[in-house]
Formats: sequence, C-alpha cells, structure tokens
Amino acid sequence: MAQENTAEITWNPAPSRPAITLPAGATDCHCHVFGPTSRFPYASDSRFRPGDAPKERLFALHDMLGIRRCVIVQSGCHGFDNSVVADAIAARPGRYLGIALAPPSVSDAELDTLDAQGFRGLRFNYMSHLAPGASVEELRALGPRLAARGWHLLIHMEAGLIAELAPVLAALPVPVVIDHMGRIDASEGPDQAPFAALLKLAEHPHIWLKVSGSERASRQEPPYADATPFARRLVADFPDRVLWGTDWPHPNYRAAPPDDGVLTDLLSTIAPTPEMLETLMVRNPQRLYRFPDGEIA
Repeated sequence: MAQENTAEITWNPAPSRPAITLPAGATDCHCHVFGPTSRFPYASDSRFRPGDAPKERLFALHDMLGIRRCVIVQSGCHGFDNSVVADAIAARPGRYLGIALAPPSVSDAELDTLDAQGFRGLRFNYMSHLAPGASVEELRALGPRLAARGWHLLIHMEAGLIAELAPVLAALPVPVVIDHMGRIDASEGPDQAPFAALLKLAEHPHIWLKVSGSERASRQEPPYADATPFARRLVADFPDRVLWGTDWPHPNYRAAPPDDGVLTDLLSTIAPTPEMLETLMVRNPQRLYRFPDGEIA
C-alpha cells in the first residue's frame, strides 16, 4: 500500500456520532477528496497542498453519519484533472455524483465525457485564495451549454462580491448554486449588506443555496450559534432550493478541523421539522442532481 500523504491533514480523525437520525437517502451535497497523491498528484500550479483525504475516508465518514448519497466537488488542488472525483463516483455508482472543474472553453466532447462519468455541473471560484473564475462573458456563453445537459453552475464567491455578481447570475439560463451561504461573516449580523444581497438574488427561481459552512461563517466555537440562524432563514424562505453539505475534509479552514458529527447535528436547528429535513436532505438533491431511482434506501 502506498504511503499516505499526511502533510496538512484537514479532517478530524475521530468525529463524533451525531444525535440526529438522518432520513433515508440523506445527501451530502458538498465534500471533496484529495489524493492519494501517489495516484492522483496535485496540479503543479495548486495554491494549496493538503494531506491525503481519499475516498475510503469519505465513505467511512458517510456510513457513520447516516449519509447515503453524495456530490463530490472537484478541488482546486487537483486542477482540471477530475479523475480523482471520477474514481470515487465509480466506487459507489448511482449513489455518488460530482461537480467538475474545467476552463470556460471546455469542449462539448469533454462535457459529454464528464456527464457519462456522473458529473452534474461546473464550479467557478471567486475567492482570493483560489484560481480566478470565469469572466462574465464566459459565464454567459457557457450557461446554455450546461443547461442543454441538465447541468448547473456552482459559484463559490466572497461575500463582498454577491451584489456585484448578482445581476449576471440572475440572468443566466441555467440553474446556479451559491456555495456556503455566499461566505457571509456571521459576526456582522443578519442585517448586513451581503446577506441582503443573497436574499434578493435567491428570489430568482433558478438560484439555489447551500446552507453549508456555518463553521466558516462563524467567529464562535461550536455549535456556531451566530451562524446557524442564517442557514435557518434560507431554509425557511427558500425551502425548495436549498442544499446541505459537510464540506469534508474542510480545506483552508481557519482552525483545527471541525467535528463532522457536530456539523451534522446543526441540521436540527437549520431544518427543525421532519418535512424541512426531508426536503433539504433528500428531495432537493434528487431534483437538482438527478440521482438514479432506487438509490435511496
């Protein structure tokens, strides 16, 4: 067996078992896999090089948490080589899907190949610590090509850019998913301008929101009491267009790796009724990602 790359491990090696019982077919809509670098090396221009977080670790975590289905998001450390995610999808066919990284000029042939492998969208970053995303013109040109395949755009942006990008995203002819509640800073309170801009953007029926990232939005210790009200508001206001994910293995996190059991238990506050939880964790992912039928139990 190849030696594991343990440099800069970002995940908690002993997460707690959550008290919440997730519904059948519960879906982690945002997580990553890194390496093993002996098989899936990092891109030469990667701005971060975390320790290995291979699919076997992810599978074990999901089995412990009670998560049946998953959408793995390609990480910038692997660049445009999406083979590490394709490998994980193939290991749990029908239950795991993916979001790819690719240049805006990606060919139709490559999109079709990725689609056959189980990918359902492209992600673009607008964060200072990551490679820059597509231009406005590139997003407009790419949108119809993704829509034709039943794909969506995944946008990861700094909170200060929400108002600037909102008119562009609102006009795109393809579903758009906003990562991690727009990376708002919970310490600035519920009346902050970025959150108001996010709420306004979400009024458009093709805009979806991930209510993941309470631990990133918070300036507090677990259970991140300053951040969960933002997620709860989004679930209440836009129940049919919200998604949740662990963000495992928590790359570029500000502190020691969070406990994934604690993060899962936040769902009791974020989606406090059985109906809300079922919609967030099962129905919405099924509708957006088009998981094969019969893969819920």
